[in-house]
Amino acid sequence: MDTIHALILGLVQGLTEYLPVSSSGHLEIGKAILGGSADDGGLTFDIVVHVATVLSTVVILWREIVWIFEGLFKFKLNSETRYVINIIISMIPVGIVGLFFKEHIEALYEGHGLLVTGFCLLVTAVLLAFTHYYRPKEKETISSSNAFVIGLAQAAAVLPGLSRSGSTIATGLLLGNSRRNMAQFSFLMVIPPILGEALIDFKDIVGSAAGSSADIPMMSLIVGFLAAFVSGCFACKCMIALVKRCKLIYFALYCAVVGVAVLAFNFL
Repeated sequence: MDTIHALILGLVQGLTEYLPVSSSGHLEIGKAILGGSADDGGLTFDIVVHVATVLSTVVILWREIVWIFEGLFKFKLNSETRYVINIIISMIPVGIVGLFFKEHIEALYEGHGLLVTGFCLLVTAVLLAFTHYYRPKEKETISSSNAFVIGLAQAAAVLPGLSRSGSTIATGLLLGNSRRNMAQFSFLMVIPPILGEALIDFKDIVGSAAGSSADIPMMSLIVGFLAAFVSGCFACKCMIALVKRCKLIYFALYCAVVGVAVLAFNFL
């Protein structure tokens, strides 16, 4: 992978991790457009850009993260502690999928990445459209049961094209949770799973000569990291504002158009 490819894929990862259009789906599309050399970085590049997007979340939501830790160190059951409990509950489904079913799921769409991406982008479009036309009465507090259902949406988003942020935010909104809270909760709940997956993948790289970072130049890793971090900061901040203003229908239209285009390209 050269520096230009790393820059493009880093920007794609950072922007689409938070915008409800599926980062994994767009990376599949990007690699297909750029050709085989874009895959040269393997797991190493994926880990670097995913960690970069996690850091961008920490930068944008640092006040909320500080608020959570301040509440935890009071060592009593309060709103901050309940918030953390809900995040932990939301992690259960994706943790189960990641530990026991990830390889089986990846095997299902191996060799059919664009087909699955196109179909799942259409599913994402439908979910986002529902939030525009169905608006239940809002509640200010995310319940534990809602956190688990939102976690199920996150687990389903392991498929390329099914947006993690789009699925979790749309599910939360359809359950009646406050728009003001859902983007924040969606972005915070993904930090532990992404870091956990990065650690697991890093272990695989260390244990396998085939996963050696020698396949990708250090400069490409640095460029990819910086591109994902900067674009991630921008996308995270924009997405929080867009959710509050109820502008998700435009992303639904985008996902529908791209999904149809990908499916058409796949069958040509």
